Amino acid sequence: MKITILGPAHPLRGGIASFNERLALQFQNEGNEVDVITFSLQYPSLFFPGKTQYSTAPKPENIEINAIVNSINPFNWYKTIRRINKSQPDMLIIRYWTPFLAPCLGTIAKGVQKKGKTKVVCLVDNLVPHEKHFFDNSLTRYFMRGIDAYMTMSQSVLNDVLSMKPNAKTMLTPHPMFDNFGDPVSREEGLERLELDPQYRYFLYFGLIRGYKGLDNLIDAFAHPELRKYPFKLIIAGEFYDDPKPYMDQIEKHQLGEQIVLRTQFIPNDQVAHYFCAADLIVLPYKDATQSGVTQIAYHFSKPMLVTHVGGLPEIVPHGVAGYVVQSNVEAIAEAMIDFCENNKINYFDEGIEKEKVRFQWSTMTGKFRELFETT
Repeated sequence: MKITILGPAHPLRGGIASFNERLALQFQNEGNEVDVITFSLQYPSLFFPGKTQYSTAPKPENIEINAIVNSINPFNWYKTIRRINKSQPDMLIIRYWTPFLAPCLGTIAKGVQKKGKTKVVCLVDNLVPHEKHFFDNSLTRYFMRGIDAYMTMSQSVLNDVLSMKPNAKTMLTPHPMFDNFGDPVSREEGLERLELDPQYRYFLYFGLIRGYKGLDNLIDAFAHPELRKYPFKLIIAGEFYDDPKPYMDQIEKHQLGEQIVLRTQFIPNDQVAHYFCAADLIVLPYKDATQSGVTQIAYHFSKPMLVTHVGGLPEIVPHGVAGYVVQSNVEAIAEAMIDFCENNKINYFDEGIEKEKVRFQWSTMTGKFRELFETT
């Protein structure tokens, strides 16, 4: 097949960009002709909460990536349509995660669909955004006009698609395991590279810091008096997309300055292995979720997880097998962390994690895309 993927990729950074590059490589390794079209301008700096949208890593080898889409320039959208239609891919895969990009991506999708040579498939991260605005539904419905079929990575997102478009052609496949952050390293090497004290064990919160991800609940949970008995620290690794002051005030209020390791900057790909391999339990205290790439990094590095019972997270992390699934509140998160320490469960989930990993192969996702293409 000839496949074009439209979404973030190098020189943009982040989990979605890494995913798109890995998906392109998988399709390519299976004998398909693949190119990736990404953004020359994704978000105007006024609307971007982080420090930079761009990666300092070298461009991936052996993947054709063209940064040509300007998200706020309609003239550019039609130029992109003409480019895709001239190429005539069998399938255009568009990544969708925010209504901000709906005018751009929806116009391109409709322009390609109208030509009738290419099937337009949407890989949906979130159809309903975590941080909602009154115009979200209207923008998303506009985007959906140009889509022939939808691939989702959790049942909750599939339900969202069908609630907005009951007759939509859909297919469900789990988020594949992120295996593109390098091989596992020893705990000792991870601790040494991060300059962490090996006398302690570590919980890890990893990823962008946004309100819906529940870091405030995790800090309160970590302040539980029972946890003070154990030689555990909490690493917070990721860039603030929220005002950091409330979190810093929480840490000060609970007098956790010595127990929390702050690495609150964007973590580049070549450091990801160090954080996961230094940690003993990966904690995702989300208040809202669809699926999470963090769980799929944890699986790659064979790390147990503590996730909350929101969105598709319980589908990914079966309770008692690959970690804990708890309610999204301070008490439940604290109880699970206490159980992990009190009952020394550092290696308790190893066998279950290895069994679960087989579900999350990239070839499973590409096979589902082919199936969706052939039945659309």
